[in-house]
Amino acid sequence: MNLKYDYHNIMNTYSPISIELERGEGPYLWDVEGDKYLDFVAGIAVMNLGHSHPKVVEAVKEQAERLVHVSNLYYIPKQAVIAELICDTSFGEKCFFANSGAEAIEAAIKLARKFGLTKKGEDAIEIITADGSFHGRTMGAMAATAQPKIQSGFGPLTPGFHYVPYGDLQAVEEAVTENTAAIILEPIQGENGIIVPPEYYLPGVREIANTENILLILDEIQTGMGRTGTLFAYEDSGIEPDVMVLAKGLAGGFPMGALVVGKKAADVFTPGDHASTFGGNPFVSAAAAAVITTILEEGILNNCKKVGEYFIEQLKELQKKFDFIKEVRGKGLLIGMELDLKTVKDAKLIVDEMRLEKILINLVQNRILRFTPPLIVNKYHVDEVITSLDDVFSKIV
Repeated sequence: MNLKYDYHNIMNTYSPISIELERGEGPYLWDVEGDKYLDFVAGIAVMNLGHSHPKVVEAVKEQAERLVHVSNLYYIPKQAVIAELICDTSFGEKCFFANSGAEAIEAAIKLARKFGLTKKGEDAIEIITADGSFHGRTMGAMAATAQPKIQSGFGPLTPGFHYVPYGDLQAVEEAVTENTAAIILEPIQGENGIIVPPEYYLPGVREIANTENILLILDEIQTGMGRTGTLFAYEDSGIEPDVMVLAKGLAGGFPMGALVVGKKAADVFTPGDHASTFGGNPFVSAAAAAVITTILEEGILNNCKKVGEYFIEQLKELQKKFDFIKEVRGKGLLIGMELDLKTVKDAKLIVDEMRLEKILINLVQNRILRFTPPLIVNKYHVDEVITSLDDVFSKIV
């Protein structure tokens, strides 16, 4: 494809695929040459309602014609609406709105430190996170992200973080000290390859947090907004966190992150402790309100569960056929397929071949195919992906 523009004025932080996408509808994207793609990436778990959902389009058009931005120095009614929607459907008491997941994580880190300082003592600012986690690339979020490849070259890191193996309850218990303020975990690790912890893990961490008077912060940036079949992934664990971080699917592709805080820490921040120029402005708040109400009112969660279960079943049927498939795992429509790199030396070839089949999928950790389609997909979309995967796998073996 001959792209109209090159990237000579763009900093070299990405290696974009040579497709110029110009429009989308539902689970499909079209490039400038008119080729149609089935999108099982969805902006990396962002476009949960698919592309150009009419309810979201209507909401942002109407808001853009009235008012796009004012400062948080003024009352923003739509912001109050989405805060109420989030709190009414979760453990939350208060929300803070930012522009991204990383920014919301930074707010959570500040909240945790102030909580420790005010509730436990001046040295209680340490935070436990998990090996393989991903919380963002800003300085605090990067320090929370226990992946050396993300952190390399950017030291010294923000101090105060301690890493433990994900899913290991004993390791969490042993890591807690009198200076621990919080534990930050993903209910399912996304960027690490869709790692689902044991069922006892989150309830066990919840118990530790209660005993030690520390905050349990769940990073639901990728798992939230219906991605796992419930509005928030923690709902399946039978526990509630003290704090939750949202982004990605929250505003239908518009930049928004949220810090959701329960009763235990709802009074920690006071005016002047944190701020965001654009966070929760009228435009993105209108988009988020449309997204949340549509998810709740149009059977999106039930569809995600039903189609997700079917997708996992079909992927496991492929696993029986191809011995290089090590594992299929996930929940709802957050699904990973781990490949044996001894057999499939370059898993990226599978992504490239699927793109030639006009299906977009994603690869993480160089060996795990990640599937995060819009939550509106149907079984026939899944069948199309399975058929193409079968063809591609047969070709590369």
